[in-house]
Amino acid sequence: MDSLFLLLPISLLFVLGIGVAFWWAIFAGQFDDTRDAATAILDDDDRAHPGRP
Repeated sequence: MDSLFLLLPISLLFVLGIGVAFWWAIFAGQFDDTRDAATAILDDDDRAHPGRP
């Protein structure tokens, strides 16, 4: 029972910290352009470059 008095506030602080980080990520534009990162590998040029084996 004594451990609950320690673990509950710590877990609430973690949840609050994760919520603040997620809130910041949303409003800082971290999720604005997810399509370009997903298709970047498809735009890669697989032909051999001069001077490379």
